[in-house]
Amino acid sequence: MRPLRYSINVTLDGCCDHREILPDEELHRHATENIAQADALLFGRVTYDMMEAAWRPSARAGATTDWPDWMEPFARTIDAAKKYVVSSSLERVDWNAEFVRGDLRNAVQQLKQEPGNGLFVGGVKLPLALAEMGLIDEYEFVVQPRLVGHGPTLFAGLSKQVDLRLVGRWEFGSGAVAMRYEPKG
Repeated sequence: MRPLRYSINVTLDGCCDHREILPDEELHRHATENIAQADALLFGRVTYDMMEAAWRPSARAGATTDWPDWMEPFARTIDAAKKYVVSSSLERVDWNAEFVRGDLRNAVQQLKQEPGNGLFVGGVKLPLALAEMGLIDEYEFVVQPRLVGHGPTLFAGLSKQVDLRLVGRWEFGSGAVAMRYEPKG
């Protein structure tokens, strides 16, 4: 069974707004490695739309990219990745993507049963639903050395505690720390 891994950047005060995270070469390399290790990405509508607008070459066609060269490996990796999208409001997806339809629990369990290295999920709302169902096998929080004083925050509304055990920790030159956890039991 392939594991479902979740990773997100979060500030020290709990904000997970991507606009509050400063881009950095080392963090982009880490994210590129995470995505490259997955067989597919699992996104909700908001994350899919955001990633497509930022990283899909045709969405950027004609636009000037003022990002540094070190962002290109991430752009190529996410562009090439297989994507599954959970959405009841989108009418269609492309960008190497297909919809996850029907019962979320059953659909994700079926994806996990397929052979491979794993699935990678990002975002805020979809991971909350997946955590509620006990479907996330690994959580990674990349804690940024920043206080921003606002939200959104992670797992707001979670109905039950999820006890985790630390399985890995990495420090970055920026002062960010990635902590990887697995659910206990």
